[in-house]
Amino acid sequence: MSAPASGSDAVLLLRLAGPLQSWGTRSAFNRRETSPEPTKSGVIGLLAAASGLAREDSLGELLPLRLGIRVDQPGTLLRDYHTVSDYRGRPLPQSGVTAKGVQRPTSPVKNTHVTTRYYLQDAVFLAALAGPRAVLSTLDLAVRAPAFPLALGRRSCPPTQPVSLGLRKPGLEEALTEQPWLVSRRAREQYASQLGRERGFGRPLYPARIDCSVTLEDPGGDDVAHDAPVSFDPYARSFTSRRVRHGWLSIPTGFPNPEDGSADSSEQEAGHDPFALLGW
Repeated sequence: MSAPASGSDAVLLLRLAGPLQSWGTRSAFNRRETSPEPTKSGVIGLLAAASGLAREDSLGELLPLRLGIRVDQPGTLLRDYHTVSDYRGRPLPQSGVTAKGVQRPTSPVKNTHVTTRYYLQDAVFLAALAGPRAVLSTLDLAVRAPAFPLALGRRSCPPTQPVSLGLRKPGLEEALTEQPWLVSRRAREQYASQLGRERGFGRPLYPARIDCSVTLEDPGGDDVAHDAPVSFDPYARSFTSRRVRHGWLSIPTGFPNPEDGSADSSEQEAGHDPFALLGW
């Protein structure tokens, strides 16, 4: 369970979803990989952009915020083929420099360079940030009307709306547990149909809850993530480690609950007459 919080604490929920996401950690240069879920540096960077902070500015009150990530839909991995060239037709420079600090041209001359980029397609995550209510309330407003464009790890990955789901009561794990499943209606229906086929019923099953994996920032966690930002300054970028723990949460699916008097899957199936439109 989450650590006890004071009455001035709260949790801000963010829905991180879009056609493409890419959450880099240590990859650089020719090969840019993505983590399977959002990193703390990526989420803090999104909040910094929403707040209008320049890269050189101090991250201040953003650094102590505790982060939890719930994987609602992991998505699929996309490998993108990239080429780089100089629009002026000049040879590409190499990494070596002269005594004057000028990059040498490639030898033999190379006009096109191939790089690799990896993305997550159609992924949906729920990010929860725990901290002082006053700070999170300001961030909530900033995300709803951002100063700079928001991105899911890279500038080429804009998020779909809504991003902010508002503030919740203290308790990082509790907030992640209570928020219903964030996938689309079509994805939920596909899950229900697949579950019915797997169980051999031949019809969709509509469970009240589903298990989702989570990563929670926890000082006593048994794993280490090196993705906590210290500075985004291009000339002094630095990161540090944080302790995390991994687990599973049972969350509401959003399907009609038979115990609430809603029609369950068998009733819905019995009430469907495929010949009704024909007047039979």
